[in-house]
Amino acid sequence: MALQQDIMTAMKVAMKTKDQTALAALRAVKSEILLAKTQDGAKDELSEEEEIKLLQKLVKQRKDSAVIFSEQGREDLVEPELAQAAIIEQFLPEQLSEEEIEKVVVMTIDEIGASGMKDMGRVMGIVSKELAGQADGKTISTIVKAKLSN
Repeated sequence: MALQQDIMTAMKVAMKTKDQTALAALRAVKSEILLAKTQDGAKDELSEEEEIKLLQKLVKQRKDSAVIFSEQGREDLVEPELAQAAIIEQFLPEQLSEEEIEKVVVMTIDEIGASGMKDMGRVMGIVSKELAGQADGKTISTIVKAKLSN
């Protein structure tokens, strides 16, 4: 619920300052929260973990769209997507650096005795759960692959 209140407060500020980019991003977040709450079997409130996953999904969508627009030469559409992603990221916990992620990955590999790519799923599961909201899956996956292929 805290996220929804934060989003509403930010929306009011965006409306007062007439920041259309921020308003569009915040409305998308509000919409996703409402959709998540009204799904079959959903609880009245989202857990903090569910809120983080929702925000990460929205950021990833915008970044992926920006890459596609850039590849198609539509630079006019790239900037708004990246700006919206930056606005949504403000509501996520601070992201870890690659070095910090790498330390957790190495520690996990040592703990479970992973010895090759066959153990990637186990390592990914543990690290993803531990770093939920602090690192995106793509970065974690890249680091795990590099460590397990050595």
